[in-house]
Amino acid sequence: MKIYGKILLYISFLMVSFQVFAQEESDKAKLMAALDKQTATYGDIAKKIWGFAEVGYQEEKSTALLQEQLKKAGFQVTPGVAEIPTAFTATFGSGKPVIAILAEFDALPGVSQDAVPERKVLQANAAGHACGHHLFGTGSTAAAIAIKDWLKSSGTKGTIRVYGTPAEEGGAGKVYMVRAGLFNDVDVVLHWHPNNENEASASSSLANKSAKFRFNGIAAHAAAAPERGRSALDGVEAMNYMVNMMREHIPSDTRIHYVITRGGEAPNVVPAFAEVFYYVRHPEMSVVKEIFERVAKAAEGAALGTGTKMEYEVIHGVYNLLPNEVLAKIMDKNLRTVGGVQYTAEEKTFAAKIQESFTGTKPSIASAQEIQPFEIEKAGEGGGGSTDVGDVSWTVPTVGMGAATWVPGTAAHSWQAVAAGGTSIGTKGMMVAAKTLALTAYDIFKNPAIVNEASQELSKKRGENYKYEAMIGNRKPPLDYRK
Repeated sequence: MKIYGKILLYISFLMVSFQVFAQEESDKAKLMAALDKQTATYGDIAKKIWGFAEVGYQEEKSTALLQEQLKKAGFQVTPGVAEIPTAFTATFGSGKPVIAILAEFDALPGVSQDAVPERKVLQANAAGHACGHHLFGTGSTAAAIAIKDWLKSSGTKGTIRVYGTPAEEGGAGKVYMVRAGLFNDVDVVLHWHPNNENEASASSSLANKSAKFRFNGIAAHAAAAPERGRSALDGVEAMNYMVNMMREHIPSDTRIHYVITRGGEAPNVVPAFAEVFYYVRHPEMSVVKEIFERVAKAAEGAALGTGTKMEYEVIHGVYNLLPNEVLAKIMDKNLRTVGGVQYTAEEKTFAAKIQESFTGTKPSIASAQEIQPFEIEKAGEGGGGSTDVGDVSWTVPTVGMGAATWVPGTAAHSWQAVAAGGTSIGTKGMMVAAKTLALTAYDIFKNPAIVNEASQELSKKRGENYKYEAMIGNRKPPLDYRK
């Protein structure tokens, strides 16, 4: 009888487990269906932000549009957080867990492009969404609203919160939000990014610190009285020369790049002012700090050698991404449930035309349908880019993914990315991301034990006695860095 009772108990357990599984599958199917019904609506919102193409800290129309959608959906919106006019939080629900979804919306300067498969500038020297943040912000908003609707209808306890995060492109908007303590009560952070493929691997990024080095000299007639002048441009060029010489003596996976933003006004006037804008990157933030100090010393030496004066302003500094394997495996599973991007015949023609502008190997257009293999990146293997999500990931367990919003093979920050991002290809990729974020949030709300597992992993990776210190120091947000 005891054995018979155990069998009945086991059968009962299996039946309950199956019922729970069936309910979860049903809930997830409804979440995806609800998002599918709103594809056109969210596509229109993304296209409007694509048209606004507002650069960092100037995204007034973009942030207002997203805030409006969240208010209509019943979120409590708080604008202007962390001393940033275009930043906001939008909250629905109460209690734990608190799940945050990041939403970016800034464009890049100088990459204006029409939504066509050949180079066609819409406005000379204007900005464009070459990193797809119009899709990022809109897709995150869509996911949050879908989860909010499920929380409300199911009576599930918990809080969903959207963080409107400006100026990811070199302005480090999230760093100021982290520093202000806006993530202190958050349990898990979800994010995504436009890409040329679909993936949810546990990957990292490069830590990054930037600054504008400003040299002041003495103006004089460059032909009649050059001995009276002290060229600020000489200071910039001497600094650049020394930094370029330094490249031989730094870790090979370091990246240093710069642009001269001011070099003088006329060849016959010794420049009294010149400015150069530097980025220093490396997979480890400690190395970035060290190399940045060497760059600053080169600037000091350049000023001394050219008889000029130098000062610099740190513009931004971001940590490397700290991947969370516990959360990444859940995100990857849900991405595979959602699937990739299916092109129509018209979209295939557009994609083929875009690929004609590429150099080198061209991936199969059909790869937009595929989900890339799940990989766990080793420590110190940061990818080619940097993001202020890094600081968030050292503060709260964080997970992200990439969705194929661009034609396979497209490079970020290119006109090809702007073009595809303004079409149905971009919208389809965005909705893949929205569904994946929503399903991942659902899993965490249904199984809060995931939060504990993810938090334990974060604590272990950060190490004992970890204390967050922003690389920007105490400076205020550089609201004018794009002006």
